[in-house]
Parts: sequence; C-alpha cells; structure tokens
Amino acid sequence: MRKLKIIRQSVAVISIILVTLLFLDFTGTIHTWFGWMAKIQFLPAVLALNIGVIIALVALTLLFGRIYCSVICPLGIMQDGFGWLGKRSKKNRYSYSKPKNMLRYIILALIVVAIITGVSVFVSLLAPYSAYGRIAQSLFAPIWQWGNNLLARWAESHDSYAFYTVDIWLKGGITLVVAIVTLVVLAFLSWRNGRTYCNTICPVGTTLGFLSQFSLLKPVIDTSKCNGCGLCARNCKAACINSKEHKIDYSRCVTCFDCINKCHRGAISYTLRRSIKNAQADKGKTSERVDDSRRQFLTVSATVAAAAAVQAQEKTVDGGLAAITNKKIPARKTKIVPPGAKGIKNLSSHCTACQLCVSACPNNVLRPSTDLETLMQPESSYERGYCRPECTRCSEVCPTGAIRSITRADKSSIQIGHAVWVKENCVPLTDGVECGNCARHCPVGAITMVPSDSENGNSPKIPIVNIERCIGCGACENLCPARPFSAIYVEGHEIHRTI
Repeated sequence: MRKLKIIRQSVAVISIILVTLLFLDFTGTIHTWFGWMAKIQFLPAVLALNIGVIIALVALTLLFGRIYCSVICPLGIMQDGFGWLGKRSKKNRYSYSKPKNMLRYIILALIVVAIITGVSVFVSLLAPYSAYGRIAQSLFAPIWQWGNNLLARWAESHDSYAFYTVDIWLKGGITLVVAIVTLVVLAFLSWRNGRTYCNTICPVGTTLGFLSQFSLLKPVIDTSKCNGCGLCARNCKAACINSKEHKIDYSRCVTCFDCINKCHRGAISYTLRRSIKNAQADKGKTSERVDDSRRQFLTVSATVAAAAAVQAQEKTVDGGLAAITNKKIPARKTKIVPPGAKGIKNLSSHCTACQLCVSACPNNVLRPSTDLETLMQPESSYERGYCRPECTRCSEVCPTGAIRSITRADKSSIQIGHAVWVKENCVPLTDGVECGNCARHCPVGAITMVPSDSENGNSPKIPIVNIERCIGCGACENLCPARPFSAIYVEGHEIHRTI
C-alpha cells in the first residue's frame, strides 16, 4: 500500500511543476507540449463544455475517489506542500471534525448561480485553478524572470547568447494583492488544519465529493483489526476519519493514502468493497445514508447541467539619449478584449481570471482588469506593445473557452476595436515635424496620411482612419511618438465582428 502514496506523490509533483511552468514560460515551448494540463482542470472544462474532459474526470472520481484533488488540482497539491511543512513542526496534529455541509452547499449553489447569471467575480475568486494561476503569474513569474535575466547577463559576459532578457512587469496591483492574500490564507489553513479550504469552500471539492461517495475504490476500516488508537484520524489532513465510530466521510476524503501508511495494524485498506463486518455493523443505517447521498448527487448534477446548458446557448462550434516619458492609458469608453473572445459578454461569462493568457502574451498587451464587474479578467492595452496579427497565443492557451481558438488568418479579419485620432496630441501639428508612424506600421493599411489643409498640399500631413478596415491591433497607438498620451488610440468594441 505504501507504493500507492509514492505513486500519488510523484504524479502530483510532476503535475504541479508542469502547470506552474505554463504560467512561467515566456517562450511558448511549454504550452506547445503541455498546454492540455490547463484544459483538464475541472471548472475550466465545465465552462468550456469540454465534454470529453468532464466525462473523464467524473469517471476518474467514480473509480478512485477524489484523486483529482490530490494529483491534478495545483491548488490542492500546493496545500499538501504547506501541510507537509506543518507536519514537520508537529506530528499527529489533525483531528476529526464534522462536515460543514450547509456552508459547502450554499457556496456551491452560489457558484452555479454566478455561472448562470455571469457574475464572474465570485467565480474567479473561488475557482481553485484560477486562484493558483494568479499566485503563479503574480508572485512566481517575476522571480522566474529575474532569475532568467541574471542567467542571460552571465551568459552574455561569456560571449553566449543562448538566453535573452525579458521585462519584469507586475501586471496588476489588485491581482497581486488578491494573490498574496490567497497564498497567505491557504498557507495558514493548510499548515494548521490541512484541507480546510478544499472541504469547506472549494466548489470543485464539493462537487467531486458527491461523486466520490459512489467511487468503486475506497479506503476501508477493518474493525476486526482496528484497536481505536486514532492514529489514522490524527494524520488525516481532510479531517474525515471518525476513528471512534470507525467511519470515513468519503465526500471529504482526497485519497491521499496517508491513513493507510500510518496504521500500524493494517486495519485500513484501499479496496473494492467494504468488509463484511463493517457492512453488517452499518446495515441499519446504510439505506438511509445512500438514499440521502443519491438525492444530493442528483440535485448537484441537475444544477451543474443547468449551468452548462445556459452557457451552451452562447457557444458556437468552433536610440535616443533623451529621456522618454512613459505612455499613459487613454480613457477608453469601451475596453478592448483579445481576438477570439467574440466580445466583452462572452469573455466575462466564461473567464475565471486564471491569468494564463496574461502570462502567455509575448507582446505585453494583456493585463488584468481593475473594473469590479470584470475584476482580474484580461483586457488589452497598448502602452508596452501591440497585438501582432501573427500571434494567436492567448487563444491557444485559454482553457475555458473565454478566448476561442483562432488562426492567423482569422485574427487579421477580426475587428476588436477601431483607431481614433486625437488632433491635440498629433506631432505634425504640435511640433511641426513630419511623422506618419501610425500609417507606416498599420498592418492592414487602414491609415492614410493626408494634408492637414486640403487646399495646401505642402501642409503637415495628418492620419485619416478607415474604420471599416481597422482591426484595433494597437500598432498605431503603441508606436505613436506623442507622450504621455498617444495622438491615436484604439476604442474597443463590445461585440467583435469579421471584416
């Protein structure tokens, strides 16, 4: 039985390393090979209506129990790490606690309602994969990039250019604060009490907890061998073993196998069925408990199915030496969301703010939103770069369907906004010099330079924007020399269209 724990821990370590690298990798290499790790997370799969993944995870749970929470979910694995540190400071420190089912069901119901109504903030804050993504993107990624830059400078000093430096940029103040608070709270809870978050708050844990009650394989206590020492309960991070009554709450058990390894008498086994003695002892209570569990399971299944059905209605198959002042974000009436999002509403209703697209964007265009309605969801801005027509990275990595997969040809024809010229900021008029940067760098030829005075062909030339041709990529805004505000900026579209 000890091999089971070693296998679980090995798979969990590999899993969390790969998921973390998805948020740290700025080259796109990891995404090419292991991008599927993001798409097998439970809540993103539900929002994307990825039926194959959902069926696979349900089958996995019905077979092995809540193994997903121990080997696939990065937030759960991270909590196990903090719990292990807590174990080293004090052994045998856990104890059985009664399940807080009312709280669990209320939070799950609120999540379902939030998904149906499109209240994305609530979903974003409680989604386990997204919570870990924000921690990785906001806290781990800058450290990773700093280390890369040190390595690149060292390599350069040795005439090697195998590495290159990248900009270290904290992309969202609110997101950073949320990530820090989440990390501190989870670290404290797991260090002190194990899987409190998973079995009290996490909606995925609650959902899979219903299913795990019907799993084929379960840890079972053999009462003929058990002497009631309680060692299993004092080492159960899920606080789900009632050693006095020889019962295990399978809705909270995360199949970590710690109890099996700790039992000196071999009284706990991971088996296909319960022992005869346990079955007889619980005979009088079994039918009532099973009936209640079935009602709970059917209720949750119906609510999740309803939420998925509502979401399905919106889906379709598919060198100067002078100091340069930094650009400031213009006051856009409508924010810009990336191509493939289809529009603000679709992005808002599907996105869980995991920050994977923000991490993957090679052009520093995406950053977390600070608006309450779309808090921490991605939006585009062009102070540091522009959305290059050949780049489709964000649509390739999104696991929830908030940004649909598109091709390069698709992207060149998707209008996410249009350019607006600001006469008061334009260099030819303010400084009397020739410019034309916006027209030269427009990838779709939507900007033409014309004389500012129609009757004087030698007058300073200014840009004219063909709104029907512009795709809103932001090349003009980003490359405009005017500071601090560009003389041309992109106004977003609520609904994208193909031109």
